[in-house]
Amino acid sequence: MAEGTKRRLAVDVGGTFIDYVLLDEATGEVVVEKQSAMASNLVNEFMAGIERLPVPLSRIEMLIHGTTVALNTLVQLRGAKTGLLTTKGCRDVLELGRGGRPQIFDLQITAATPLVERKLRREIGERMAADGTVLRPVEIEEVRREVDFLVAQGVTAVAITFLHSYKNPENERIVADFVRTAYPDLAVSVSSELVREWREFERTSTTVINAFTQPHFAGYARSVEKATREAGLAHPIAFLRSNGSVMPISAAESRPVDTLGSGPAGGVVGAKAVLEATGYKNAICADVGGTTYDVALIQNGEIVERSNTIVEDRPIMGSVIDIISVGAGGGSLASLDPLSGSLKVGPESAGAQPGPACFGLGGLLPTVTDAQVVLHLLDPDRFLGRRMTLNRSLAEKAIGEALGTGATVVEHAAGIIAVAQANMANAIRQITTQRGLDPRDFVMISYGGGGGLFAAGVSEELGIRTVLIPPAAAGFSAWGMLTSDYREDATLTSSRPITADSLPMIVRDLRELRSQASAALIGYGFAPQALTCSFTAEVRFAGQEHTINTPIDSDILDGDAGGLLDELPARFVERHRERYGHGDRDAPTEIVTLRCRAVAPVVRPANARPQARAAAAPVTSRDIWFADGGWRAAVPVYERGDLGAERVFDGPAVIDEWTTTVIVPPRWSARVDQLGNLELILQDKGSDR
Repeated sequence: MAEGTKRRLAVDVGGTFIDYVLLDEATGEVVVEKQSAMASNLVNEFMAGIERLPVPLSRIEMLIHGTTVALNTLVQLRGAKTGLLTTKGCRDVLELGRGGRPQIFDLQITAATPLVERKLRREIGERMAADGTVLRPVEIEEVRREVDFLVAQGVTAVAITFLHSYKNPENERIVADFVRTAYPDLAVSVSSELVREWREFERTSTTVINAFTQPHFAGYARSVEKATREAGLAHPIAFLRSNGSVMPISAAESRPVDTLGSGPAGGVVGAKAVLEATGYKNAICADVGGTTYDVALIQNGEIVERSNTIVEDRPIMGSVIDIISVGAGGGSLASLDPLSGSLKVGPESAGAQPGPACFGLGGLLPTVTDAQVVLHLLDPDRFLGRRMTLNRSLAEKAIGEALGTGATVVEHAAGIIAVAQANMANAIRQITTQRGLDPRDFVMISYGGGGGLFAAGVSEELGIRTVLIPPAAAGFSAWGMLTSDYREDATLTSSRPITADSLPMIVRDLRELRSQASAALIGYGFAPQALTCSFTAEVRFAGQEHTINTPIDSDILDGDAGGLLDELPARFVERHRERYGHGDRDAPTEIVTLRCRAVAPVVRPANARPQARAAAAPVTSRDIWFADGGWRAAVPVYERGDLGAERVFDGPAVIDEWTTTVIVPPRWSARVDQLGNLELILQDKGSDR
């Protein structure tokens, strides 16, 4: 890397590996590093990978961190002992939840265990009306008694959620200020500070999850900050959010709930940057990691988001990238269903320890990676940059012993790949065909350590004819973090009809939201003139229950707002027709929730462009098994770094790079574009090269 240039570092902690991407801002040159993710001492593993980078932390200008710490804390139920302060009469909202059944024919369904046991849910005799009028103020002595009880029970985190506080947070703020002052050792989460929207159960659930994960996440964040500072880092760390933006460590420590879906978010943000550079508008983003297969959509150049999500059967409010995850990664375990005898892959994973059988670390059960080794899709001598040699005989033994003698080991391995690929294709169908979208109208951007191994096969099953595999694909989620902007969202539930009478109040609320979102970014040190704001509204037909998020012109506050009365209902009806097949333009509509997004853009890094060079010869060849023809002899193997711009060749072929492998099956061709992306193109059905 060039001397004296600015450098950015992104570190993405996944379920199996930690990915590092070091980027030179001036040239776009990228260095990729990997490290096993051992949960027992994650900070030490984090630093071990950094020590192998060619540049010390003292020369890093920006460090962005994506982590699953908060998610793992929630999934494993290892969070803080948490108490809840709520309005009198609402003690059981957290446990009652909603009456819906995710699987309506499942007679054995069990609800998620509340994160706060009933005796630790304490009622406060305050009351707020639905319009924000204070009906009963807070009595501090009552609050003191209840918090004293919680502390005596060993509580270390408190969630505060009062009825209708989204409309007027006064009572919540009074209680929060008192608790933070009188009990400074308690971690305090306040619903009106996290999300000002209606739906009491979801708002309570979000606040409780934040409180439950906060002490552990904050401890981890401080440990990482201390370790990196002692190693020479002079700049603060930023953390990735579930919506693909970044936030400073101070915000992350108080809002760990915003990081729960951040794991795969960086890759989607990076995919958007690739689309902007290549000219495509619609893409399916596919991340094949060690544990999961994560898919998301980019439509018309914009990442598809949602305003809520569910993690471990627990609802969470807040903007997140709309990502579907299935247990179909390299470490996904293969087994026979005990009832049907059919082959099953995932969702259980071997993880980093003991890992797949071929790792030789004690794993006895077969995984997707073991199947890939048996079929010669992976070269055992080149795994993880030649740092690890895979044992094919252990992979064959694990598959044979676990799946029986009804077929050969190769046939079983082929079945594992086929089932995993079908699971991946079904995940993509969930975000396309099940929403009225045709996957053939999209390109696929495939990344992650296993992305190149499955990209062509999954795409062909869905009829997708173009696949882009970016440079440094194994660390692409980390690379995507380096293109992430700082962003703050502000929301307000304020149900009003879209009429001339309500327009002044709508404009007033939008101004308040813009001020609130912008103030947060200005507090991070950004200049007001550097910010851009956009608005959306949750709109519905009068009398409906659910809403559709609909864009509002970003310049509405700078000119005549009267156009909103026609434009917003028209856009809503158009989206309603797209989703449900009908929509009445003359029916009255109403706004339920307004949203503002303030963004402080980060300078996009340059792309390291490959040099045009003479046609590179294969570095070796090997026999490989393909689904549509069995074994192919002497398939050429290319080194990706040797392939110059506009290099084109036909499959079957293998393209190896430091931490990943790309399979180019028969009937596919490969091309390196001017930005270094590997473009796979599906040829006509009749061609078989």
